[in-house]
Amino acid sequence: MSMIEMLVRENIKRLKPYTSARDSHLNGILLDANENSFGSVVENELELNRYPDPSQKKLRQKLSSVIGIDYSKIFLGVGSDEIIDLLVRVFCEPKEDNVVIPEPTYGMYKVVCDINNVSSFSVELNNSFQLDVAETLSLCNEKTKMLFLCSPNNPTGNVLRKSDIEEICRSFKGIVVVDEAYYDFDTEYSLESLLYSHRNIVLLRTFSKAWGLAGARCGYCLADKEVISYLYKVKAPYNLNKLTTDIVMRALDNTDKRDKFINMIKVERQRIINALRKNKKVLNVFDSNANFILFEIENAKSVYDQLAREGVIIRDRSSQINLKNCLRVSVGKPEENDKFIKSIQELT
Repeated sequence: MSMIEMLVRENIKRLKPYTSARDSHLNGILLDANENSFGSVVENELELNRYPDPSQKKLRQKLSSVIGIDYSKIFLGVGSDEIIDLLVRVFCEPKEDNVVIPEPTYGMYKVVCDINNVSSFSVELNNSFQLDVAETLSLCNEKTKMLFLCSPNNPTGNVLRKSDIEEICRSFKGIVVVDEAYYDFDTEYSLESLLYSHRNIVLLRTFSKAWGLAGARCGYCLADKEVISYLYKVKAPYNLNKLTTDIVMRALDNTDKRDKFINMIKVERQRIINALRKNKKVLNVFDSNANFILFEIENAKSVYDQLAREGVIIRDRSSQINLKNCLRVSVGKPEENDKFIKSIQELT
């Protein structure tokens, strides 16, 4: 029995997945799925009256050619959030198993655990928002099936040290999920190399950020083939629709524009950081490897409310662990950033 199989819930191992019509045939005279053979009320080349390929083979192959990872190690989902939920469902037995989450971080990891009735334990990142490896591992027990890490971390913006994550992958006997939603903004820190040395790592990525496709809802993960096979076993039959698939296929032909966006965001990110650091009302500005900046300011809630009244909407993160009086601002277009910088400067 493989290490992955030992971690999977027993009922998932025994599960006979639903077999959809398109699992068997994608072409021919298709009279097998109770579709409307006359067509769709919306006419286009996508044949929306027909169900999509449930395994997204063409999209996975195209993505594989862009990122240089074998398509058998790729799973596509309705945003990263669907993949987070599926991972918990595959590996964590409700009311029995638990998950460890270093914080502050993205809130959906805990929410998904709560929805699935899986206990989650939080451990604080250190003062530099880095992992305390010993403390993190000390929280893990025989019922800890998963660790959720985020790098670059949301909302702090920093990358986690690769050596720390590698040590956790070696020492922890469960699944190490590393959310790389913001990796496009500093690809040199990607943990792709660990896929080849550690079968228990899963990397989450998304088309919502650098690719500018938040409204399309498409994410993917990179993992050992066995992990991928279990994700395809438990997912909804047609989780990714043809409209989303078509948009992402076209996006993969336009990496130059993505790279242009990334460069513009980096320039604007530094401009915002410089402006905030010159502002006497701002107590601290944290370095960022993402497309947002976390900063500390007195009376954060009041500042947040005042900006909102002026139509500048940022995120109040001051209720999270060790983020008292901290706000997070996403990098906008130059004129949007101008308005934000001016509004912050004019705070009463």
